Amino acid sequence: MSQTNMAIEYARANRERFLGELEEFVSIPSISTLSEHKGDMERAAEWVAHQMRAVGLENVSILPTAGHPVAYGEWLHADGKPTILVYGHYDVQPVDPLDEWVTPPVTATIQGDNMYGRGASDMKGNAHETLKALEALKQTGGIPLNVKLMFEGEEEIGSKNLGAFIDQHAALLQADFCVNADSGILAPDLPAIVAGLRGLAYFELWVYGPGQDLHSGTFGGSIANPAQVLCELIAGMHDAHGRVTLPGFYDKVRALTPQDRADYARVPVNDEIWKEMTGVTELYGEEGFTTQERTGGRPTLEINGILSGFTGEGAKTVLPAKAMAKISTRLVPFQDDTAIEGMLRQYVREHAPSTVRCQIKRVTATAPGVLLDRESIGARAATAALRDTFGRDPIFICSGGSVPVVTMIQQKLGMETVMLGFGLPDDKIHGPNEKLHLPNYYHGIEAFIRFFQNVALP
Repeated sequence: MSQTNMAIEYARANRERFLGELEEFVSIPSISTLSEHKGDMERAAEWVAHQMRAVGLENVSILPTAGHPVAYGEWLHADGKPTILVYGHYDVQPVDPLDEWVTPPVTATIQGDNMYGRGASDMKGNAHETLKALEALKQTGGIPLNVKLMFEGEEEIGSKNLGAFIDQHAALLQADFCVNADSGILAPDLPAIVAGLRGLAYFELWVYGPGQDLHSGTFGGSIANPAQVLCELIAGMHDAHGRVTLPGFYDKVRALTPQDRADYARVPVNDEIWKEMTGVTELYGEEGFTTQERTGGRPTLEINGILSGFTGEGAKTVLPAKAMAKISTRLVPFQDDTAIEGMLRQYVREHAPSTVRCQIKRVTATAPGVLLDRESIGARAATAALRDTFGRDPIFICSGGSVPVVTMIQQKLGMETVMLGFGLPDDKIHGPNEKLHLPNYYHGIEAFIRFFQNVALP
């Protein structure tokens, strides 16, 4: 029997233990953005390090950053074989709103084929899959390649200290390529590999009017209302065809190729399913493109939040002194993420009235869109692993989300990344009732076993 088959048998025989470990992991409320969970973050990092030691990895360490620490471990005893950097994160999003959860959000709860709990899908399940695949290999003949594992604690807050960490530990992290498990597939029986990621640029647009909130009866009609001006500005950021109106926004947008459109057409999620997933009665978007093309291959500008004036219960007749909108842009490959701020500033200069003062603040670091090499060693190994696990070829897709660490690793370490994970589109990540489909969790362990073996093949 081949080592691959022995490792898969080992994983299947230990499913109950693996699942119990994952329940422990999901039940640690490692919410990186909330300072009251600092102790939980440290506990989660130690839990990951303990798992690495149990696998048999060496030089396992909790390495500090200016924020939450990185859990690191390695196995470097496969002479002449490739070295992979495995990336993951152990932090999760906040659980609000609590009243919409049907199970306790920080207690892993199994119902049927799903495990419910914050972080079950994003991405504790995927992270644990990589560890269990390595354990299965270690226990059935040895890990056949060299691996370095880097699990950070700040992905959900923008990986704001990871860049400095990579700079400090560049020699330690060197590898032939990276595999990022923070990814997903299209359906329980339809594997996929992310071949591209949209970038991100995020801003706040502030509009200032009077020096303080004013009585709307006394002063209304005599001065410009910042809330109204803001609404008019953001309403004008799209035209009647769903296109973004910032000057130059589409200048470097890569046109979809026939292969791109064929790949999107294979995605088994039609508009009716999309409506059901989102709870809307009609879809919206840029004319001339399908829903899948819009969400994966076209850039967007979205209003993420608006704040102004009195928003409490009842009435308070005020003319607000200021108004603010949070604005995110999702960018496709070849768009210049650093130029988006200038486009937004030009738009505001050209459209804001002189009766108010506007300010634009960049909230997070920008990240460009990324195209991944479908023919790389890692991509071919992942393709074969998914084919053997699911019995069908994976679809290459461009993801609508942004994973800035992919660009960071490319720029700072000079290595490409393969995205290989097993979350589902309906896992409700970041929202109430996040879940992990357990058959996918088990498939993920087996796919990672095959992936690691494929990379090690001569």
